[in-house]
Amino acid sequence: MSLLPSARVEHLSERTRNRLILVACILGSAIVFVDSTVVNVALPAIQRDLGGGLALQQWVVDAYLLTLGSLILVGGSLADILGERRVFSIAVIAFGATSVLCALAPDGNTLIVARGLQGVAGALLTPAALATITACFSGEERGAAIGSWTAWTSVAIVIGPLFGGWLVSAASWRAIFLINVPIAMANLGLIVWVFPRLDPSRPRTRVDVVGGVLCMLGLGGPVFALIEEPRRGWGDPLILGTLIGGAVLLALFLAWERRAPHPMLPLALFDRRNFSFANLETLTVYAGLSTWGFFLVLFMQQLSGYSPLKSGLALLPATIVMFALSGRVGRLSMRFGPRAFMGFGPLVCAAGLLGLLHLSPGFSYWTDLLPWLIVFAVGLSLIVAPLTSTVLAEAGPGDAGIASGVNNAVARIAGLLGIAVVGVAVASSSNRLDVSGFRLAMAITAVLIASGGVIGLVGIRNKT
Repeated sequence: MSLLPSARVEHLSERTRNRLILVACILGSAIVFVDSTVVNVALPAIQRDLGGGLALQQWVVDAYLLTLGSLILVGGSLADILGERRVFSIAVIAFGATSVLCALAPDGNTLIVARGLQGVAGALLTPAALATITACFSGEERGAAIGSWTAWTSVAIVIGPLFGGWLVSAASWRAIFLINVPIAMANLGLIVWVFPRLDPSRPRTRVDVVGGVLCMLGLGGPVFALIEEPRRGWGDPLILGTLIGGAVLLALFLAWERRAPHPMLPLALFDRRNFSFANLETLTVYAGLSTWGFFLVLFMQQLSGYSPLKSGLALLPATIVMFALSGRVGRLSMRFGPRAFMGFGPLVCAAGLLGLLHLSPGFSYWTDLLPWLIVFAVGLSLIVAPLTSTVLAEAGPGDAGIASGVNNAVARIAGLLGIAVVGVAVASSSNRLDVSGFRLAMAITAVLIASGGVIGLVGIRNKT
């Protein structure tokens, strides 16, 4: 992939331009990741305003993750075919517009639909950002850039509850969506000013729309069944129909991808050992990360009386730890190999989660939560940058967009399924979270993340 100079940035040094490019990539991805977690602290307020129980709260999160996870593969293909700069610009505009729709939603169903559309825009943003980093950086600089991208976007995931809590307390849950508009405008300005014009990595080909639709409907069926089952029961024909129908559509999706002339999921990538095992680890670890954030915030607010702002502040130490460590870990993993980081990091995370099994309403933050939160954050810092670098290292520059798309799709789908599956396990008859349900959720989360560490130790190989 060649870089075509832009008259807008000729007066900037290469180092300054690359820093600004990285800022733009981080900013664009950050709003996508923030919106996957920022709503967690707003869910009780949304429920009070729009009605609904645990099912509505799950749908507000999962509608976004459903379209984001199932269509991010299409976004990766578009970034490679049409060029990162073009796809990035369109996605930023679309994300800002759909954020406005979320903010103006008059009822729960409208909000769910708007969240789904917002996920479509996010599916274009993230792979275009990572593909741009891969095109503009190389060697240890690429590892450092990915480490910085990972650090900031991971901070965005964790800081989302803090920022969202402040907005909900100071204004309204609708403000968590409206704030995306000025951020998107600033991001668009950076793209126009400093982004190089990148030659598309592939000739113009047809986008795999059929694959995208089959993937979205195939995932949507089981997710619908799992979220609605506590209210409707397994005997409801709609539950069984969507569960079985979704499984059939997912099988058709895989069959289609094997035969499609331009598949959105190039199955040949999975012939590469590290790529396959890194994505398998992503599936288990990110399923756990999503259930951790979702159920911990609900526990603090609905069972322990925390305000949205206080529950966000409670997670701030994890943000600080990840910001301090992720960039350094990214460089070290490029130098020494990712296996140890991807193996022991999840095990440290799981150890931190075990301490949450004893939380009860009225807990002491300083002795009952904070120490375990720090352990969890250290473990998470060891995982994210090496995992992302490993996935991209297995793909050539021409496949960077689709490789990042696959990995991000796996991460988002993991969160989608994690919340839905664990929700079934912990949902009470009143469609609300209780203490025993929270503890069960944390136990399942610990098992999911620890299994990711085993996968890393067994499956990942350092390149010599």
